Amino acid sequence: MAPNDRREFQRLRLAKPILALLNGQNALILDIGLGGAYVEHYGEHKTGDSQRLLFRWKGEDVDFMAEIARSVVVRKTANALVSHSGLRFVQAVGKSEALLNDMMATFVGKMLAAQKANAGATEPSGAEALVDLGGARRSRTRGYVTYRLQNGTWSRELSDTPTQPLNGFTVAAYEEDEELESLCRTWEAADSEGRRLIRLVAELSARTVKK
Repeated sequence: MAPNDRREFQRLRLAKPILALLNGQNALILDIGLGGAYVEHYGEHKTGDSQRLLFRWKGEDVDFMAEIARSVVVRKTANALVSHSGLRFVQAVGKSEALLNDMMATFVGKMLAAQKANAGATEPSGAEALVDLGGARRSRTRGYVTYRLQNGTWSRELSDTPTQPLNGFTVAAYEEDEELESLCRTWEAADSEGRRLIRLVAELSARTVKK
């Protein structure tokens, strides 16, 4: 792996927490990504504890079996401890993985569009194309394509891993060239947080590749 590549999943920092159930108890999702979530909840958990995280998206249940990656008590109330825990998703229940992909792509697309608008740009942000990345396709291919921006020039190379570079992004090899050109233009105009969001949505695409 190149020194500026990373394997860990990006997480989306939520401006407004999502109400959820953690093992049937009320909880708040503070950050969420394709591989896990960061959750505020009552009680204290140990690393490795099994959990079930449930929340709603577009009127449907998003349900994941998970395990505690880390946990810390952040405050005490009169009756209980309040903790922040990082969850690692272990198994999706039903079509929860597809629902999570849709939610993440929608959130990221809106955030990038808002960043572009706040910057006073008049050109398209590419956010519409982002929402389509990783969506349902009638055909599937194996492998990935990595785009890197170096010295003002984009390079494109086939890859056999979904690793996301820090100076670009990796998507499934079947994505449309027009969408990816838009994504490259969006990357060039984005700040560091915007580029992190682009890598996040690129992960949505990469996850659809057949193993």
